[in-house]
Amino acid sequence: MVTEVVSAPGPDGQPMRATREVSGITRDTARPEGGGRAAPADAPAPARQWPIISVLATTGVGLLVTGLGAFRVGTLLVGLALLLGAVLRWTVGAVGMLAVRSRFTDTLTYGVLGLVVFFLALMVQPGPWLVIPFLDEILHFTVD
Repeated sequence: MVTEVVSAPGPDGQPMRATREVSGITRDTARPEGGGRAAPADAPAPARQWPIISVLATTGVGLLVTGLGAFRVGTLLVGLALLLGAVLRWTVGAVGMLAVRSRFTDTLTYGVLGLVVFFLALMVQPGPWLVIPFLDEILHFTVD
């Protein structure tokens, strides 16, 4: 039984005694909330990281569809993948590597980027599926 807290070996190879004092200098970063495994430790690696794998798979399919010539549909899939990441980050407790910062920051970042990509894909020329008149006026004002 260990009676005192020890850390990694020091220069002489012996474990160093860890201190419980709060340092004014940050030496390490804390894992973001929800950054734990998304499945039990005995599950295979892909199952433990299913949230990020689902987002990356959807993004990959979107990029493949874009590369095959359906630009608008592929880009919509990429935007939906980011929105999926936002929903997973907000609703699922442990999302593994999908967690980068706090839950609020991740959800806001994934959501805003997903909406921007999604709406830009709807407005891409020629033949946009979504027309926003004031954006057209801004474009004509800047080009003329």
